[in-house]
Amino acid sequence: MQNKSKRPILAYALIAVLLLFAVIYVIKPFLDNKPTPKSNPQVEKPKPNIPQIAVPDFNSDSAFLFVKKQVDFGPRVPNTPAHKKCGAWLVKEFQRYGFTVIEQKVQAPYYKGGTFNGVNIIAQYKPEAQKRILIAAHWDSRNEADKDTKDVNKAIDGADDGASGVGILLELARTLHNNPLDLGVDLICFDLEDNGDDDNNAPETWCLGSQHWAKNLHRPGYMPYYAILLDLVGAKGARFYKEGVSRQVAPQTVDTVWNLAISLGFGEYFVNENGPGITDDHVFVIREARIPMIDIISMPKGGEHPFGDHHHTHADNINIIDKNVLKAVGQTMTAVLYQTHNGVL
Repeated sequence: MQNKSKRPILAYALIAVLLLFAVIYVIKPFLDNKPTPKSNPQVEKPKPNIPQIAVPDFNSDSAFLFVKKQVDFGPRVPNTPAHKKCGAWLVKEFQRYGFTVIEQKVQAPYYKGGTFNGVNIIAQYKPEAQKRILIAAHWDSRNEADKDTKDVNKAIDGADDGASGVGILLELARTLHNNPLDLGVDLICFDLEDNGDDDNNAPETWCLGSQHWAKNLHRPGYMPYYAILLDLVGAKGARFYKEGVSRQVAPQTVDTVWNLAISLGFGEYFVNENGPGITDDHVFVIREARIPMIDIISMPKGGEHPFGDHHHTHADNINIIDKNVLKAVGQTMTAVLYQTHNGVL
C-alpha cells in the first residue's frame, strides 16, 4: 500500500529550507543595514579643516571721534600751528597703541612760492615681521576753498578729504593693539598732499609727501603684500568705484578688496563697477617705488564735482561725516588684515 503522506511532508520541508535561506542571505542583510556582497560602499572622506576667521569689529564711533579730534585742531595746513599740533598728536596716538613711529621730514616747494615743511608719519606694527601690509592716507588739509562760493581764500577743515582716512588708520591701530596678530602692518599718514594746482594740469604739485616717501622708503627694498590708499572715505553718499590706475597695476588686489567688502554687506558703498583713473598719492608710489598700490576714493555720480559737492569747500566739515561709511571702509580694511594673517586672502 503506497504512503501518500510523504509528498506533502517533503514539500513542506523544502519550502522551510528556502525560507530559511532567504532570511539568512537576502532579508537579514537589509534588516542589519549591511551591504549585500555585490554592493560597493564608499568610505566617507574627512571634511577639510576650514579655518574660522575671527575678524574684530571695527568701531565706527571711535573712528568718528578720531576724525573729529583732527578737525578740532583747525585746518591742518602745512606751516601752521594747527598742522604742527595735530602731527604731534598723531605720533603720540600711534605710539600709545604700541606702534613704532618714524617721523620722516619733508621739505617741498609750494607751486605759488615758498616751501612747505611737512612730515610723513610712518606707524609700524611689528616692524620685525617680513610679511607686511601697507594702508595709507593723507593727513594735511587744503589751504583754500577754491570750489566754494564764499571765503574762497580761507582754509577748509578737510574732515572727509584727509581726516576720514587717518581716523580709520587710528582705529585700525587701536584694533591691532587690542587684538594682536602675527603680521606686519604699516599705517602711513602722508603729508603735503592737498595743496596742489587745481586750475592747471600740474600733477607734480600734488602729493608732495608721498613723492618724497616713494623716493626715500623707510626700509630698503620695501614691498608690502598689499598696498592700499584711503582718500575721501567718510562722507555721506560716498561711492567707491574701481579706480582706473589701481585696476591697471593691481587688478587682483582691487577685486579682492571689492569682493570682500561686498561679501561683508557693503555693496552699497563698494560699487562693482569701473571708475576713472585719477592723480592721487598712489600714482607716485607706483611710479617711484614700484609698489602696486590701489586707491579707495569716493567718486559719487550725479553731483557737480567728481569727488562730491563738498570737495574743496567749507562743507567738508565734521557734519559731512557718516559713521556708516567709516564702518564700511574700516571693517573691510580690518577683514583684509585679519584674513591675510590667517592665510585666507
